[in-house]
Amino acid sequence: MTTVVLNGVSTLPHLGVIRAEGPDAASFLHGQLTQDFSLLGATEARLAALCTAKGRVIASFIGIRPQPELILLMCSRDILAATLKRLSMYVLRAKVKLTDATEQFALHGVAGTALTANGLDAALPPGRRTAIGEDISVVSLYPADGVPRALWIAPADQKAPVGPTLDAALWPWSEVRSGIVTLTTPVIEAFVPQMINYESVGGVNFKKGCYPGQEIVARSQFRGTLKRRTYLAQTDAPLAAGQEVFAANDAEQPVGTVAQAAPAPDGGWSALISIQIAALEAGGLHAGAPGGPALSVEPLPYPLLEDI
Repeated sequence: MTTVVLNGVSTLPHLGVIRAEGPDAASFLHGQLTQDFSLLGATEARLAALCTAKGRVIASFIGIRPQPELILLMCSRDILAATLKRLSMYVLRAKVKLTDATEQFALHGVAGTALTANGLDAALPPGRRTAIGEDISVVSLYPADGVPRALWIAPADQKAPVGPTLDAALWPWSEVRSGIVTLTTPVIEAFVPQMINYESVGGVNFKKGCYPGQEIVARSQFRGTLKRRTYLAQTDAPLAAGQEVFAANDAEQPVGTVAQAAPAPDGGWSALISIQIAALEAGGLHAGAPGGPALSVEPLPYPLLEDI
């Protein structure tokens, strides 16, 4: 992998914001998502998923609670409208108002030395929220190849973080290199949370109350039924989310799916692939077809929960 200078600020037009506001905002989301939102503190952020009754992920979020009765959920913009509609179906008598607040906020990615240039602590672990004044929130993210990163969430009329502008392709690539999947339309219902390692990166709370799909998610975790994991992969050819992955020893059936992909600065492509653990061990992985572009797999940047 080519050494890349990942220092600067990037706009994030691919992300949107759902606002949940009201006395029941936290309890409502607590009952819908894989994470504990009732106990979400002001200095914390949550990675979470929305699942079907069968435990399949249909949306993923980074959530913060800047005020006791206000929660902001950042997700991929291409799934926001459908996600908002689905969540709204279950509001019923809950005292919470859900809205698309994307146009009210400006989202930026901040990486490397740009964090300290904006007065941020680059050593904060993932999942910490830093408040700047009354309106700006900064969430520490998983690093990309060791480079610290953060999500800057501010009202649209506030100034942007300072720092050099990142090349438009670098932030999506850094998201892949962080190992954290952001769900998009091509892979809706393709995975249970553990298939994209969410239980290993703080995206699932197994001690909280019920939510759609909880029984299946818990069964996958505690009965040893999980057979797929997500891994970092590289190839020379373009990749896309939803693309099938094949193994050399099985030309008939795909062994996995590309969960997320982005062009790499060296001209190749980086991807997060959710594949059968047995297929990883066997090797000979190819994208799109049994004879498609060869995939090389790298170690994850974090330990899987079962490996700790």
